[in-house]
Amino acid sequence: MRRHRITGAFGALVLAAAALTGAGAAAAAPTAPTPATRAAATPPAEFGTDWHDPLTAAPPVAKPSTRSCEVTLAEAQFHDFTPYRGSYEPPAGCGTTWSKVVLRLDGKVKGRQYDRLGHLSVGGVEVLRTSTPEPSPDGITWSVEKDVTRYSPTLRTAQPVEMLIGNVVDDTYTGVIDVKVTLTFYAAERGRPRPAAVPDQVLPLTSPTLTTPRNSERILAEVYATGSGGGCEEFWYLSTPDAAPYSCKAADGPYREVRIAVDGRLAGIAAPFPTVWTGGWSNPFLWYVTPAPRAFDVQPVVYDLTPFAALLNDGRPHRVEVSVAGVPAGQSGWSTPANVLLWQDPGRAVVTGALTRAEASEPANSSVHTPGAQHRVDTEGGHRLTVAGYLNTSHGRVTTTVTRTLANSSVHRWTDGENQDALVADWTDDESVTSGGTTTSTRRAYSMNGETTLGADNRLRTVISLGDRADTVSVRDDGSRPSWSRLDDRYTGDASYATGVPREQRHAVGTSTERYRLTGSDGCYDRTVASAQGTLTQDLRRC
Repeated sequence: MRRHRITGAFGALVLAAAALTGAGAAAAAPTAPTPATRAAATPPAEFGTDWHDPLTAAPPVAKPSTRSCEVTLAEAQFHDFTPYRGSYEPPAGCGTTWSKVVLRLDGKVKGRQYDRLGHLSVGGVEVLRTSTPEPSPDGITWSVEKDVTRYSPTLRTAQPVEMLIGNVVDDTYTGVIDVKVTLTFYAAERGRPRPAAVPDQVLPLTSPTLTTPRNSERILAEVYATGSGGGCEEFWYLSTPDAAPYSCKAADGPYREVRIAVDGRLAGIAAPFPTVWTGGWSNPFLWYVTPAPRAFDVQPVVYDLTPFAALLNDGRPHRVEVSVAGVPAGQSGWSTPANVLLWQDPGRAVVTGALTRAEASEPANSSVHTPGAQHRVDTEGGHRLTVAGYLNTSHGRVTTTVTRTLANSSVHRWTDGENQDALVADWTDDESVTSGGTTTSTRRAYSMNGETTLGADNRLRTVISLGDRADTVSVRDDGSRPSWSRLDDRYTGDASYATGVPREQRHAVGTSTERYRLTGSDGCYDRTVASAQGTLTQDLRRC
């Protein structure tokens, strides 16, 4: 995706769009402890023309030992903005109910190319949103794995397939993006029920109008919200009020909020994840071996709309709309494809009930510019929403209450010309869902602390750290905890290169480290990967 051409340090990113790596899923499953292993390679003094293929510290999808069947979902080369269109047929040898379905994307690209945003849909249902690495002259390969079991209702029947990774190939940007996507189906274990996470239907929200089955007893909406496309919304967290002398402006500053509404009534709020793509912060040398968290597997924002089920169950079409608060009027740059996941009551043709509560605080958003030799914008924002409703199901009356609280604070500093540009920012997204005697609480926390400087010698340096954390716990009315998990994914990087010179004269150096820790009732996983000048220097597994 071509980034906004801005001045100073961030404007130098176009000079570095030369080579990158992808997101391999080479990691151990979060089960038994494994011995620590370390890469033995000695890094060169600076980047060369090739480097280690991309990999992340995240775990691969855990797979059952049951019979499996593989289907090719898409296979294409992307030269431009022409989508791949094909067809999907369910596998013949693994039944129609699966214990798990795993999507795998394998890609390769060589030459010179920007990072590009891509999506894949089956029957109109978006099943993957991803971005690509920027290649080395010698070429790189990468892979992405994703658990797509929740889309099983769509995958049980033949469906059209569409995939697009918009790309530009010309005399300068030569990289053709070559991908193959497969689905592996793992047959259900004998005597085991369908996984609880699998809905009865998945409906793509291809228009603002939605009609649900009249016996819906649980409704989730997922939104693949991404700020991208090459304009300022790709770096929304750096935008400043109009009065500030900065190249990316937004009247209300950098606070963003992804909202969903039902018939014009606010039904859900969420903090967008501050994704950094693989050319981000003017310095692709940061991301060649280790991409930033979620860069190759964009995770959707999920809303529990069950309190609105009684309204939606009346058999009539309703307006369900997604918006991003804070985006300047008329400005593009956000994509918000959405799916609606529905669980139906098998004991009733019609489930009735009522929405009993819908209370929102006044959104808070303050973004104050302080001029000086080093300009500064301080931002504080937040919002709170509580919705509740009940349903008269075949197994009794069930009340669902959802509370979500958002907060964002940031300090953005820069000099005239933006040759020094720094941001310290934190986002929290706290959610509590009480239903059927169980309360599930999730605290999400995202962080970004980075600075880019362009020195008098035209050498650009970026130092950055990123955090993606989430604590989730379910508690029953009797005080027992049926499940809990804690995720802590941290990335740090430091890279520099000479700008305004041919590739071979950049003398680029850079280090990156990612540590991904996931603990909880399902076990423990802990892996660290590190690189220097494109060479893998550490691959350490704990637990």
